[in-house]
Amino acid sequence: MIPLAPARLAEVVGGALRVPAGAAADDLPVVDAPAATDSRAVVPGGLYVARVGEHADGHDFVPAAAAAGAAASLVARPVLAEDGGPVGVQVVVDDVQAAFEALARHHVDALRARGALVVGVTGSAGKTTTKDLLAVLLAEVGPTTATPMSYNGEVGLPLTVLAADEGTRCLVLEMGARGAGHIAALCRVAPPDVAVVLNVGSAHVGEFGSVDAVEAAKGELPEAVGPGGVVVLNADDERVARMAGRTSGTVLPVRAAGSGAGAVVWAQDVDLDAGGRASFRLRSRLSPSAADEGDVPEARVTLRLVGEHHVANAVAAAAVALHAGVPLGRVAEVLSTAGPASRYRMEVTERADGVTVVNDAYNANPESVRAALKALVAMRRGPDGRERRTWAVLGEMLELGATSTDEHDLVGRLAVRLNVSRLVAVGPGARAVHSGAQHEGSWGQEAAHVADAAAALALLRAELLPGDVVLVKSSNAAGLRALGEQLVADAPPAGEPDGEPDGASHGVRGAAAC
Repeated sequence: MIPLAPARLAEVVGGALRVPAGAAADDLPVVDAPAATDSRAVVPGGLYVARVGEHADGHDFVPAAAAAGAAASLVARPVLAEDGGPVGVQVVVDDVQAAFEALARHHVDALRARGALVVGVTGSAGKTTTKDLLAVLLAEVGPTTATPMSYNGEVGLPLTVLAADEGTRCLVLEMGARGAGHIAALCRVAPPDVAVVLNVGSAHVGEFGSVDAVEAAKGELPEAVGPGGVVVLNADDERVARMAGRTSGTVLPVRAAGSGAGAVVWAQDVDLDAGGRASFRLRSRLSPSAADEGDVPEARVTLRLVGEHHVANAVAAAAVALHAGVPLGRVAEVLSTAGPASRYRMEVTERADGVTVVNDAYNANPESVRAALKALVAMRRGPDGRERRTWAVLGEMLELGATSTDEHDLVGRLAVRLNVSRLVAVGPGARAVHSGAQHEGSWGQEAAHVADAAAALALLRAELLPGDVVLVKSSNAAGLRALGEQLVADAPPAGEPDGEPDGASHGVRGAAAC
């Protein structure tokens, strides 16, 4: 965090400074470490933000934050010690969330004044992977701060901003939404210099109401880019491509395959190895030497990420890096060495007994499940050339609204069409996956429906053979993440899987949105 004296912090957020008895405002330690909404995450010199959440009131943890070394706490009401004075330094405001966002906006403005580049990333799928790739690519420009994991909402974005310091040259912000206006609100906190829109799909369509509404919401990001900014759009997605008419920034269309028609950066000659990892020629017209097709510079990329769908993420990230001045050859080198940075996204583990576990159960929607199934099939042929059995262990895709049954049915049918060896649908919400597979022609033991993760684990333990490849995929709340971990450890179920922070101030870093 860019250092702020408590008195200046109070001025920025329009709050009242309260200090312990005998302390002089001018002598207080500055706030110069990242902010936290969880008292357990407070570091000395940091700011504690006492949000009130669904399950806890952050004001109850102000004493713990002060004891952990918080330089100040942002509160909506004074938290008093036995002597009647405040517990530690406090800035009292009318609305903690509004003050939190105002402080983050002040921070963004200060970073930009120092020459920092602010990049916003959104899409129905692939945001976190693209953000992770951007973090390593833009590190070539200078110190880069990026959204941790998928904390991409009204809590996670300000926390990310306030984790940046005076040396930050690039700020990469994943932006999610669960409804209209959410991304626009995030952009008011952190107006982007560069916007990246990856795709528009059916993730959370139950909350948005329709895919058209998802498109409208994702388009709020390019709308926030001004005439001096840049918008990277996936031209392979028609809904994304037409967002070019919703921005006054310079549009950089990108494509993941094909001739690159209409694109400035694209992938050509995509090929998958036995591990499902893509290699391709990265081509860019952003170079001044790219006068015609024959002069378009190119560099070879071999991704370490599993799944052909990551090509689109890599090309979008490459366009941002090229715009920021990273040479094409270096972009290709970094993309070729970047491994998975966030957990539970096509996380591949080779067990000692020869079983390969692919844990992709952080989140799920129809588009990401289709991509994961295709990646699983690409892994069918092992490094030795022999064909391996493939298992798709699929839980429920949540928040699909009225289309839920149909979408689950289609996933089951696709698994059969792709010739996945064994399909295991887990939980009541995934029953339609099993019925879809049966209607598509699955017979015997090719497809099964089990009640829960424990039953799935028992089935897999009984039937997995060396060389098998197992994909575990579901929405986070469906709970198959822990099943994937149990398969890796070959341990019995250990209770309910860990969840994300629940929205209360104590333990919050910001839940993921689509």
